[in-house]
Amino acid sequence: MTTEDTRTYDVLVIGAGPVGENVADRTVAAGLSTVIVESELIGGECSYWACEPSKALLRPALLRADASRVPGLNPAVAGPLDTPAVLAHRDRMSAHWDDEGQVQWLKSAGIDLLRGHGRLAGPRRVTVHTPDGDTVVLQARHAVAVCTGSRAALPDLHGDDLYPWTSREVTSAKEPPGRLVVVGAGVVGTEMATAWQALGTRVTLVARGSGLLPRMEPFAGELVAARLREAGADLRFDTTVHTAVREGGPDGDIHVTLSDGSRLTADELLFATGRAPRTDDIGLETVGLTPGEWLTADDTLTVTAVPGDWLYAVGDVNNRALFTHQGKYQARIAGAVIAARAHGTPLDTRRWGAHTSTADTAAVPQVVFTDPEIAAVGLTTAEAERAGRRVDVVDYEIGHLAGAVQHTPDYRGTARVLIDPERRTVVGATFAGPGVAELLHSATIAITTEAPLDRLWHAVPPFPTISEVWLRLLETYRG
Repeated sequence: MTTEDTRTYDVLVIGAGPVGENVADRTVAAGLSTVIVESELIGGECSYWACEPSKALLRPALLRADASRVPGLNPAVAGPLDTPAVLAHRDRMSAHWDDEGQVQWLKSAGIDLLRGHGRLAGPRRVTVHTPDGDTVVLQARHAVAVCTGSRAALPDLHGDDLYPWTSREVTSAKEPPGRLVVVGAGVVGTEMATAWQALGTRVTLVARGSGLLPRMEPFAGELVAARLREAGADLRFDTTVHTAVREGGPDGDIHVTLSDGSRLTADELLFATGRAPRTDDIGLETVGLTPGEWLTADDTLTVTAVPGDWLYAVGDVNNRALFTHQGKYQARIAGAVIAARAHGTPLDTRRWGAHTSTADTAAVPQVVFTDPEIAAVGLTTAEAERAGRRVDVVDYEIGHLAGAVQHTPDYRGTARVLIDPERRTVVGATFAGPGVAELLHSATIAITTEAPLDRLWHAVPPFPTISEVWLRLLETYRG
């Protein structure tokens, strides 16, 4: 027998990933009663099937790659990785797919939790169908925040009997497949090709374009491609999958035919071909929106197509910047906006104002944890050209630095910054090479603060570190 009850809160949050958790944390801290609705694990995609498990798989591979190039360490790391130990570390980082720790955090923060599938049911109203078969109607006094994130987008050739991997299966697999075909040359495809190749899988990567990481500077993808090939991976560029068939059920071989007529046989097939919003079945039609589409939001994260300033779209679901750190940044803004509107107080525009928010537009930082690492923020050269924006491109080979040679004698890597010649500020930066992830925050600060080059000269990098590349870039630009 099912029951139905109605509960009223100041704020309703649909989705308990890092984004939803941060929205709820901010609104509760502002004195607003808040409930968060989740149909899966508390902590979301990042904690169990994306950031945490993928980086746990990659870390041993990248450390071994770096150590293998250091004199005195080479023989010590020549053997294979301890696969069971790597997978056990991945399982620990994913909390063994148990969200009890996250549930306890919600309680400690004063956030109510309702497990079940939440759907909008008109303005400020959400209906939740619980695992017990009950129905709970939630009414919001002030705001509903949609934080449902995104899912892997599968191509049309996917069939019920193919059982392909997505980002979820590839990060949670219990053992390395013998043969893995990766379709897609973006971040997920490239990182997972790196991780599983290091664990002994024979990887073939199929890419529609001419190289890896097509949204980044070309030299970044070229360096990663070279390392993957050195590790034994087979890279097929300018190629697509024509057909894919699995024979013998979920554990059978997959036979793949490519657009050039060649054929591959694999144990698993990973589609890493993009993301789609999780908005198919959340009741968008009840507020005049189209199910399955991205939600357009302004700089306050308010959904622009719904009147009344009560519906917010935060994180991946708004398609502004699909990264966990960006979603959490948006969540902090959304929480501040919801609280200000609820209390009838002005928004602190010096801290959260839309006209000063650049993190979703001009300065989105990203690290690709491949061999070598790729770190980028702001514009790429191609993006500047498409926007018709004049920039000066400054390159420097990181391997010329003493700090890089200390890292590894045969260091291969490149740094590029884009400079606005009129304002004399950095508007884009890309670093490719071992250990460059730690350079990224300085570049992000330079772009978000619009620091003039004349001031950057006084940010003295320590010697001998890779951060000295900043000095060399400035010297190169000065000529």
